[in-house]
Amino acid sequence: MKKVAIIGAGIAGIASAIRLAHKGLDVSVYETNSYAGGKLSSFELNGYRFDAGPSLFTLPNLVTELFELVGKNPADFFEYEQLNEVCRYFWEDQTRLTAWAEPQKFAQEVEQITGESAEKIVQFLKESAFKYDVLDGLFLQDSLHKLSTWASRKALKGYLNLPKLGIFGTMNDANEKLFSNPKIVQLFNRYATYNGSDPYQTPATLNIIPHLEYNIGAFFPNKGMVSITDSLVKLAESLGVQFYYETKVEEIVVKNGKVTGVRIMREELEGMGNEEDNADTFIPHNYDLIPHNSNFIPTDSVISNMDVTHTYRKLLPNEKHPNFLLNQPKSSSGVIFYWGIKKQFSELGLHNIFFSDNYQEEFRTMFDKKTIYHDPTVYINITSKHKTDDAPEGSENWFVLINASANEGQNWDEIIRQTKENVLQKVSRILGQNIAALIECEEILDPRTIESKTSSAQGALYGNSSNNRFAAFLRHANFSSKIKNLYFVGGSVHPGGGIPLALSSAKIMSDNFK
Repeated sequence: MKKVAIIGAGIAGIASAIRLAHKGLDVSVYETNSYAGGKLSSFELNGYRFDAGPSLFTLPNLVTELFELVGKNPADFFEYEQLNEVCRYFWEDQTRLTAWAEPQKFAQEVEQITGESAEKIVQFLKESAFKYDVLDGLFLQDSLHKLSTWASRKALKGYLNLPKLGIFGTMNDANEKLFSNPKIVQLFNRYATYNGSDPYQTPATLNIIPHLEYNIGAFFPNKGMVSITDSLVKLAESLGVQFYYETKVEEIVVKNGKVTGVRIMREELEGMGNEEDNADTFIPHNYDLIPHNSNFIPTDSVISNMDVTHTYRKLLPNEKHPNFLLNQPKSSSGVIFYWGIKKQFSELGLHNIFFSDNYQEEFRTMFDKKTIYHDPTVYINITSKHKTDDAPEGSENWFVLINASANEGQNWDEIIRQTKENVLQKVSRILGQNIAALIECEEILDPRTIESKTSSAQGALYGNSSNNRFAAFLRHANFSSKIKNLYFVGGSVHPGGGIPLALSSAKIMSDNFK
């Protein structure tokens, strides 16, 4: 049985383990942290439960198909519900708008609140669906790094519809051309942040994203977002996948252009068999650059779910690096405040956005000045709205996200201090309530800790930036063209970041696995 080592138990690593175990391979997953999921994990604080990272669940079929692939009933492992509203929006002038999940109802709400034509909303969502239909099979399901992809029928469909895909203009330009109300332009511009981009730079192609929420649906896992991770780990283990936590891979060992195994610290091998059993796997002490206190685990293939930049620079120090790709500007990161709030707000829903009054300046401050604008857009996710035991009675668990630049050595302590003050003032103004007085407990995540906990280069949430029309081609392939039997999955490689694309990367890798 061929042995496969997967580096990282993020969602793409887990999905890869399931797909390869189903093919009959002997799969081991090595995770530095004491838990699986990477960003898709959770923690508890003073009686409040928080999903640590991703908070929006779309395209649930990408999760359920993993159970169906191995002949399991998804409902035996994982349950979720479709939401009847996508998000609640708030502006400083007290305009408030609920984005209903049903497109026609949403369109009517927009027209009633803002005066923007309902017909234009429906038109936009139809165009979003069209773009997705053209691009899904080409960009999201196949490798862009194989000639066969570009010679396929799906590619031909893309060529014929190229002018309609928004490749040659920005998201903001397209939205300003269609909509007359600046609030609605801003509402749809925000979808650029779903892959850490700037709507004033990223191509209008990304207007496919609203299709996922409005035409397909937004969902909520009944046990929280972390249950995606938990259910898939359980499925993987049922297939014989071995997970080794608190086990750091220090090197991918390559010989004659081919992966031969991974190297981890010897003391981290406890529980994998006694030293005598593993004696023949010890690397000779004279092997170049291998410390004496290390251990070699032979394997036929390696899949890295670690950020591709760190994979090359930390685990493959002696191999040639694709520096042009690795040196591309990074996506945005974020500052997250996890607040236990000792009050319930009926005007808030599961997903809430408090918009900046100057959206363009907010993005310029983030990407050009590398700091956070004094009037930031604030996203608040409150899972206790649907999962009541996530907060004590009469309270709410607030996941408060502010988009931030990737880590380039900024004074994050001062940025966080000032941002917290600005956020509290902004949300308190709009809700008419002193929020600071309601905070019972707090935890903070910033680009530095995102990088250290998830091995994301510079703490970027989505790998390379998508702020140009060629971004899709500036992501690393799901396989190495230089090193045999080395593969890559996760948000830093093709097709991109976020749960759906990370899961798609595992499928593309598996389809190309040899």
